[in-house]
Amino acid sequence: MTATRLLARAALIAGSFLTIPTAQAKQPAGFTRTDLQRHDLSAPGREAVQVRVDIAPGKAFGRHTHPGEEIIYVLAGTLEYDVDGRPPATLKAGDVLFIPAGTIHAARNVGSVTASELATYIVEKDKPLLTLVK
Repeated sequence: MTATRLLARAALIAGSFLTIPTAQAKQPAGFTRTDLQRHDLSAPGREAVQVRVDIAPGKAFGRHTHPGEEIIYVLAGTLEYDVDGRPPATLKAGDVLFIPAGTIHAARNVGSVTASELATYIVEKDKPLLTLVK
């Protein structure tokens, strides 16, 4: 029984190493998204997701939406957010931003160092976390 458990653990660890490069390969150049946590909420069909996003200087993430609210806390650097229906907002470390569900928005690093944000999403389960807009 102990050997079976040990083998199962080894297989899980090996499998997780195989999936890490695949997830990173799908990220656009200049961006790193690190999934921190994902939990079901008490509201049926909703979940909370937290992600750290690092954006290289001069890089922009195009217009997109989320199937729920996004709460942003800028950890480092300077980011400009273009949220439909609002004037562009430039935020620095310590600043926050709330983006309502389904609102089209984009982000761009306007500083000279890598910028980082903590993005917290309150979203519908089983929907893509992000949908690009043309």
